Amino acid sequence: QVQLVESGGGLVQAGGSLRLSCAASGRTFTMTWTWFRQAPGKEREFVAAINWSGGSTDYTDSVKGRFTISRDNAKNTMYLQMSSLKPEDTAVYYCALTSVGRSYLYAYDMDYWGKGTLVTVSS
Repeated sequence: QVQLVESGGGLVQAGGSLRLSCAASGRTFTMTWTWFRQAPGKEREFVAAINWSGGSTDYTDSVKGRFTISRDNAKNTMYLQMSSLKPEDTAVYYCALTSVGRSYLYAYDMDYWGKGTLVTVSS
């Protein structure tokens, strides 16, 4: 069984930066790590993904050039560096894992979820 714990959320002004962390316990080595977010009244959406080796990443268009996903396998931890934050980035951010070979774009394909961390960007 895998457990995920996110941290690093908070309140930041537009244009600011935050770094989210997702610490995992259990066997995660070959899994794809992802970040999703859910804004109030909206569906959970894909933000970014990184493969098991860290050599391949993907982002939703709205965060490209502003967010960077990374992972430290030795620490079993994933990060999301968020810069140039906008009010529309306000959401609960979740980390999730999915098995290799499955899509990482859809929430229903995830095997494990964290409980989320709230990011609020003020204008």
